[in-house]
Amino acid sequence: MEHTPVVTTQTGDKTLAILVHIGAIFFSWLAPLVVYLIKKGSGDEFTTANAREALNFQITLVIAYVVCFILSFVLIGIFLLWIVILANLILCILAAVKASNGETYRYPMTLRLVG
Repeated sequence: MEHTPVVTTQTGDKTLAILVHIGAIFFSWLAPLVVYLIKKGSGDEFTTANAREALNFQITLVIAYVVCFILSFVLIGIFLLWIVILANLILCILAAVKASNGETYRYPMTLRLVG
């Protein structure tokens, strides 16, 4: 697991980065997408990087939810779905804590589709 260096940020940047990760818990990919599209060209690299990471993770989760739905017909998907939901909750909270410390969190096992 690689360590991301601490980035000095403004308070507003940290707050929005935290909200991106917490918003992803409740609104899936929609919250990170909105923030990413708004901040992409503004020069705010910290918030953009956090939104990109959250968006990539939420897209990966959507794929995992589809796989769990398909596997639910053989009953294993029901158990896997709970694991995916719990992983989403834990990792998004961990990412929000890292963002509050001024760090960009890299979610594990995430497809890097948005660059």
